[in-house]
Amino acid sequence: MKKREQQRKEQLLQATFEAIADKGYSSVTLQDISNYAGVSKGVTNYYFKNKEDVFAHLLEWLTNRIYQKEANAVQHAHTADEMLSAYVNAVFVGPRENDRFYKVYLDFLSYVPKIPRFQEINQRFYNNCFSIGQSIISKGKSEGKFLNVDAEKGPKAIRSLIDGCIIQWVMSGDHSLHKMYKDLCYESIINMLKD
Repeated sequence: MKKREQQRKEQLLQATFEAIADKGYSSVTLQDISNYAGVSKGVTNYYFKNKEDVFAHLLEWLTNRIYQKEANAVQHAHTADEMLSAYVNAVFVGPRENDRFYKVYLDFLSYVPKIPRFQEINQRFYNNCFSIGQSIISKGKSEGKFLNVDAEKGPKAIRSLIDGCIIQWVMSGDHSLHKMYKDLCYESIINMLKD
């Protein structure tokens, strides 16, 4: 895809994200997406087959960007503890960003069981997340830590604690608790891994 086409597509995906954040998944139309992007509906129809196609591309675009950010953060750490801290910090970016993303993502998740394409994208995202957890656990084992952690279950438990903490924070509606939930997340994972 040419650079200009890629930029236009990303513009439409960002507009879709903003529209869902403001209106909710089920209320957004292709016309809304076009309006948010400042383009004609014909432009949106040129790049995407229908509403579900736009949303699938958005889900894939968002989850790929998030995974890359998290993987890059972990890659630059040197110890298992640093890797875990980098992972948690990459997830808990900031109150505004986390609030908007997770509200949109949770909206998507209600449709995942109904739409096979969404299921595939979401499963790829979680498999990528599990690979981050596996790298942290592997590093910890090589350092003589995390020796009793099951290689299959441990990465799933790590992501479960991350998602659980951040969802609890979102549901609290209190942005001032963001750091507390981030710290709780890190401490909970460390305690689980060291048991």
